[in-house]
Amino acid sequence: MRGVVLHGAGDVRVQQRPDPRIEDPKDAVIRIEAACVCGSDLWPYRGDDPGEDLPMGHEYVGIVEQVGDEVSTLTPGDWVVGSFVISDNTCEICRAGYQSRCVHAVFVHGEIGTQAERARIPWADGTLVRLPGEPDEDLIPSLLAASDVLGTGWFAADAAQAGPGKTVAVVGDGAVGLMGVLAARQLGAERIIAMSRHEDRQALARRFGATDVVVERGDEGVARIKELTDGLGAHSVIEAVGNQGSMMQAIRSTRPGGHVGYVGVSHDVQLPGDELFFGLIHLHGGPAPVRRFLPDLIRRIWDREIDPGKVFDRVLPLEEAAEAYRLMDQREAVKVMLCP
Repeated sequence: MRGVVLHGAGDVRVQQRPDPRIEDPKDAVIRIEAACVCGSDLWPYRGDDPGEDLPMGHEYVGIVEQVGDEVSTLTPGDWVVGSFVISDNTCEICRAGYQSRCVHAVFVHGEIGTQAERARIPWADGTLVRLPGEPDEDLIPSLLAASDVLGTGWFAADAAQAGPGKTVAVVGDGAVGLMGVLAARQLGAERIIAMSRHEDRQALARRFGATDVVVERGDEGVARIKELTDGLGAHSVIEAVGNQGSMMQAIRSTRPGGHVGYVGVSHDVQLPGDELFFGLIHLHGGPAPVRRFLPDLIRRIWDREIDPGKVFDRVLPLEEAAEAYRLMDQREAVKVMLCP
């Protein structure tokens, strides 16, 4: 089969990879109908996370082709969406709602790679969620978003305790940040402040529910958030980048007693103990337990309550994966969908 492989910084290629097969009775093999490039894929692409001969991709919508003898919830022909982390969905950690740290957790990126024609999904009953039927074509981008960026943005908003009467600030205007805006609106936030310098992303943020846009960054951005919140800071802040500057901007934009939901993949972030101690700020985040939210997100998409697929502003064939990475790396695209 064809699949995307990272050979080093800036070097992604579509090449022949071994066809997946059932290796364990809990496995399923799916045919990928849609995949995409994630902002987190850019870390190894830029050389920040070294990787060679690395199968790429962890977001996917597909059709079940084969199932192992112990798979009980899926049959060939089912349309499915799965999380970017493999989970059994039955262990004690999963039952607590943290499937991304399942005792059997495996990251799909690097281990499996779904920027490909097919993929083997271990612990299929726990990882994959069957769709109500064959989706209309226009729903596929939104269902693909649910596999990671929507679920991640939703977790960030949930971790930040976004809700009625709250002011939410979102640090990061990539796909996850934009999904955080959408999630905060769905969770009932009264005011949503998107921090963005890019007009196209600002427009999308407003479409998803942002009420205000702040273009400043760093200390100036913090000052602007304070100005908009009577000097107090936001009740809830979503951090969707993962570097030192974005984390400090998030922490300093939060009012005493407020909550930061951080989901940007952390790179060299060091937290100041004194600011956290005297700031009385709650921090919660990490790799999103997307599987926890998938059934609800799929229902909302299926019923056309939300349209997160608008986050995809380019669609390319799998063979043009290198161009998809370039577009996102150069911020010429918010998120690129790949069609095998």
